[in-house]
Amino acid sequence: MSLRDSQISPKRKRMDRFFGAFCFLSIAIACLVLVYLLWTVVQDGAGRLNAQFLDSFTSRLPARAGIKAALAGTVWVIVLTGVIAVPIGVAAAIYLEEFSTRRTWLTNLIQLNIANLAGVPSIVYGLLGLALFVRWMSLDRSIIAGSLTMSLLILPMIIIVSQEALRAVPYSYREGSYALGATKWQTIRGQVLPSALPGILTGVILSVSRAIGETAPLITIGAVTYIATTPQGVMDKFTVLPIQIFDWASRPQAGFHETAAAGILMLLVVLLTLNAAAVILRYRSQKRRG
Repeated sequence: MSLRDSQISPKRKRMDRFFGAFCFLSIAIACLVLVYLLWTVVQDGAGRLNAQFLDSFTSRLPARAGIKAALAGTVWVIVLTGVIAVPIGVAAAIYLEEFSTRRTWLTNLIQLNIANLAGVPSIVYGLLGLALFVRWMSLDRSIIAGSLTMSLLILPMIIIVSQEALRAVPYSYREGSYALGATKWQTIRGQVLPSALPGILTGVILSVSRAIGETAPLITIGAVTYIATTPQGVMDKFTVLPIQIFDWASRPQAGFHETAAAGILMLLVVLLTLNAAAVILRYRSQKRRG
């Protein structure tokens, strides 16, 4: 060790300890704030969680307000969004990583635009959905219009994460498959995709989690805040839990604030249920590959 290194080493150690303590303190503060918020929501909303709350439509009276329509609309929108966005996003990632091996100006432009679209504010996607799906395609303020809009919102994230998952698969897997006489598609289907599936599912989890909590795009395309029926098809009008919670929280009555807290708890239950299902699928795929 040189004289200069011995002189600056204690200073670096102090900086390392300070930075480690700062990071730990930041995490601790964030966790405490999160626990406090969750505890406040549970205190305010736990008393409203009952069968009547789950099986009732919204009302002008806080005691009678329920989330039946919002819960059904959330399930419809999220399922359709996943059905639309996941196959398209994964297929786009496979094409960009496996088939488009030559980096031309066109593929570079596509990659740049995908990266930029991942950071676009969600309200912009709402305006795009309003112009494209609601007005130009005449889908009106329907579930399919909302699902298509949310699909555009999460599509860049699915593509980027899926590309990273495919890129992480060792190239030796491909070479071994080619050596045994497999075609390119057989190699992708039998070797690359199963190995990349855990990473792809992680991207799907993050993307769907974002879609569940988004409000601005759906408000922009005209999702209603009061509806007294559950959707029966993709062309029906709808509302979702974030919009319903926002509507209740913006009212002055304390009873609606408790109802909004109960809606937040149900939104967390839906989010955790979908995430748990994706985590289980990811774990099983890893176990099979292991």
